[in-house]
Amino acid sequence: MLLGSSAFTALGQARYGGTVGGVPVELTLDDLAEGPVSGVYLYTTFGTPIGLKGQLKRGVLTLTEKDAQGKPTATLTLPAFGTGAGQVAGTWRRLATGKSLPVTLTAASSDKLLQVASLKDSYFKIKLAGQSGEAAGRVVAVQLLAKKTNRLVQQLAVDCQSQGISSVEVGDYNFDGLPDFSIFESSYAGSNTSSLYFLYDPAKRQFVDSGFTGTSLEFDAKKQRVYERNSCCAGTSVTAAEYKVVRNKLVVVAQHCYRWDEKKQALVERKLSACQ
Repeated sequence: MLLGSSAFTALGQARYGGTVGGVPVELTLDDLAEGPVSGVYLYTTFGTPIGLKGQLKRGVLTLTEKDAQGKPTATLTLPAFGTGAGQVAGTWRRLATGKSLPVTLTAASSDKLLQVASLKDSYFKIKLAGQSGEAAGRVVAVQLLAKKTNRLVQQLAVDCQSQGISSVEVGDYNFDGLPDFSIFESSYAGSNTSSLYFLYDPAKRQFVDSGFTGTSLEFDAKKQRVYERNSCCAGTSVTAAEYKVVRNKLVVVAQHCYRWDEKKQALVERKLSACQ
């Protein structure tokens, strides 16, 4: 854990290292402004990220952690919180029992950002580019670290926009029953987005680039289909595609083109050439 004299606050984020009840923790916060705040922390001896939601109001930061069912289980309160402060203190409290523990945190300067998503045996950090220039805040690598030992398991080079602590997601993108992961790549016009998808290779015991490309891909595990939707021209032109996964490759099953019809005031399917 790298400790510094001030928090890294580029892109509205801050990172801290410290203890909860004497147990070492690492904390990362997003959206550092008056109002809603998102965060994630982990006990370094366990290595399982715990998501946090809360609010910064008049210098008091209150964060809540929830269980898998979304039920609030504990709160973390920092009564004199400031992004420029080198050290902050507060209280962690378990809601079911009222048990409380002291929290002490020291600002941590690092180019690595803890992620909320995790796997059974490992968790993620994204590595950011420098704090100046055109590449500032861009993600240049994804790291997988072993839980409990915090050992670096794998690092994959990428070039992506940062989505803060929610840049990485976990899913089964080739429908083989093994967990894969993706990282947000970029946003485009309207609601269009792209991500990079990495598949787990059991033979190599590593994640490999899937090569999957597409706009705003959605994965339906039940039907084992991948759906793409690309909106253009203020939503007046939409292309959609359906894929199946064959030997870890996306194979087109169907393609559609929809154009806005003024008379019907709705999107109407046309020939594919009408969307090209």
